[in-house]
Amino acid sequence: MADQLHLEIVTRHRRLMDVEVDEVRLPGVMGELGILAGHTPLLTALAIGRVAYTADGQEHQLVVKNGFAEVQPDRVTILAREALLPDEIDRDHELKERDAANAVLKTVDFDDFEAVDGRLRSAEAALEVLGKA
Repeated sequence: MADQLHLEIVTRHRRLMDVEVDEVRLPGVMGELGILAGHTPLLTALAIGRVAYTADGQEHQLVVKNGFAEVQPDRVTILAREALLPDEIDRDHELKERDAANAVLKTVDFDDFEAVDGRLRSAEAALEVLGKA
């Protein structure tokens, strides 16, 4: 269909999905991107965050942890370092990660900030996906 996109999400360990969708929202490093069929081609780096897509009138979500997205007018391909579907997320683990990262951020030195901030963003994205699943 001309009003749909083919969405493929791949990590180094597996092909997570290969589906037809109506819309995709990505966590680009410069902010969230909304992609519809016919989008101008682009290549973007991905931040840690939530990928949302709409298929058959229903929104679905997952978490990606860095990577790249290639957008073509009829296709979105995501190559992620790591990606998790809602049923693969452990809520208790993510709550502990979030709380631990918040505690460490209060005392962390500049050199370690990015790693701790990544832990925090990862946990928050996972919890956001679970909250909407």
